[in-house]
Amino acid sequence: MAADPAAAPRRPTDSTNHGLRVVVAWLVLSAVATPLVAIFVGRLIPPGNGSVQGTEQVFDNTWMVSVVTPVICLLAVFFVYGLFSFRAAPGAAVVDGPPLRNDSQIQVLWIVITSVIVLFLAGFGSYELLQNGAGGGQGPNPVAIPSGPKMQVQVIGQQWQFTYRYPSLGGLESNQLVLPANTDIELHVTSLDVVHSFWAYELGVKADANPGVDNVAYVFTKGPETFHVRCAELCGLWHPYMFNNGRVVDSAQFHAWAAKQQKLYAAIKPFVNKSPDQGGTPYAHTYLPQPQRRAG
Repeated sequence: MAADPAAAPRRPTDSTNHGLRVVVAWLVLSAVATPLVAIFVGRLIPPGNGSVQGTEQVFDNTWMVSVVTPVICLLAVFFVYGLFSFRAAPGAAVVDGPPLRNDSQIQVLWIVITSVIVLFLAGFGSYELLQNGAGGGQGPNPVAIPSGPKMQVQVIGQQWQFTYRYPSLGGLESNQLVLPANTDIELHVTSLDVVHSFWAYELGVKADANPGVDNVAYVFTKGPETFHVRCAELCGLWHPYMFNNGRVVDSAQFHAWAAKQQKLYAAIKPFVNKSPDQGGTPYAHTYLPQPQRRAG
């Protein structure tokens, strides 16, 4: 005699709307976490506020971290909810659940959300990159050029030191980068030998120094401070020692420093290699102290 289908045990049903629960928990967590991240984490993001470009980079990174926070919250809620809501009861037989091949609603929603995020960040990032030069090297023909007059400084990398030439100060050179406060600076970054990378951390400036290439970067300094200069490209044996500190000083201090440096430079200028067509060299080809002495 055939068994009565009506008498067979039925699979237990669950009327709980798990999707709604996940969405509600995600929205609540995102509403709490996102402003906290923007307020308390954003101000800790490098490089700091040593220049207009640095401040803009902190602003951009804060925006990106804030945008990604809800995505992280969704993953966390989904994982924790699934871990506690769908785990097997103690002692129960562990069996695979029904295979779910696809869910068109979830797939469409995921594609729409991720596409909107990516397109927004692409547009936002492109707009920000065009503001005030963004602090990155733009090659010999910059696209994003800040308006107004600028002070030019040539940054010269070599194994293993950065030196700086000031065309507006008679071409004097210094082994420390000193800049006036609240000034728009146009940096021309190049190298005498191998590829280096000029990185003025607190100013938010980073530009490759390639031999024979004039890589232009812009920075608008703020108030007086000391910043760190590093080479961010492995450039040889003494690369770890290729670092120095730079200074942003007020206008009076800068002019006093420039006057002193011009006197020192005038004393050694006759001994600098000459270029017949220019009456002088655009930059020296050797510098002291030697790398071994700097390392010591």
